Amino acid sequence: MTKLYCNNEKITVLIQDGELVSYKAYNIEIIHQKGDPGWGNSEIEMFPIIGPTKENDFTVVTPKGKAKLDQHGILRAMKYIPVISEKNKASFCKKYKANTKVKNPKYPNKSSQEWLDWPYDFEFIKTFELTDHCLKVSFKVKSEEGMPFMLGFHPAFKINGSNPEFKTKNKNISLKNILDAGSSALLVEKTKELSLKNNGELIIDIKTSNFIHIMLWTEVKNMVCIEPITFYPYSVSANDLHKGFDFMSNDQKNFEVTITPRLSS
Repeated sequence: MTKLYCNNEKITVLIQDGELVSYKAYNIEIIHQKGDPGWGNSEIEMFPIIGPTKENDFTVVTPKGKAKLDQHGILRAMKYIPVISEKNKASFCKKYKANTKVKNPKYPNKSSQEWLDWPYDFEFIKTFELTDHCLKVSFKVKSEEGMPFMLGFHPAFKINGSNPEFKTKNKNISLKNILDAGSSALLVEKTKELSLKNNGELIIDIKTSNFIHIMLWTEVKNMVCIEPITFYPYSVSANDLHKGFDFMSNDQKNFEVTITPRLSS
């Protein structure tokens, strides 16, 4: 377990095997806890695809041929290796060699696809940096020029009050709106900033860099996933999921999400 410290004793962060499992601000836990109803994780990354693949026999088309990927890709099936561990900063890495078979942890109970593969080498570096005001989570993707990819960050937040408020610059969103969207998640199109007023007192501000949209998902009333994404997968059929790919324009791409808790005035 990795614990990050800052000068503000009212903010603490815990990371387990590269996963953010606790973020306490002003004595309020804001991260969904494993074992609570709703979802089995605290957060994951969705890479190199976002969304389900079952309807297309777990097959995704790439310029180098077909890949076998389960929902949200192959990265979630790999383990992080610690790279940096400092007082207020921790970094983790996953490296993949093209066409290596990776055992699908969802098989056989939750998936019929036993092995996953991807026809490109890549390196994925995830860094947490805690300041006195916020937590910055950054992602660095390294691969050959031209590799197709999507990227999504999938953190789950506790809902501590009975009437959470979700706000962007242009709209207010209710928990009912998100529940009504169901398993396909609610798209907040071309949005890089969103705030969650969680219990009438605490506000969580989410700001993103190089992501394009945010989607919101939950099927319960005690948590919600606020997910920055490069592509909304439910805008196409499973057969056309490849149409949502970005491509590496050089050998590295960087993304960032800032999570800032604050007390409402």
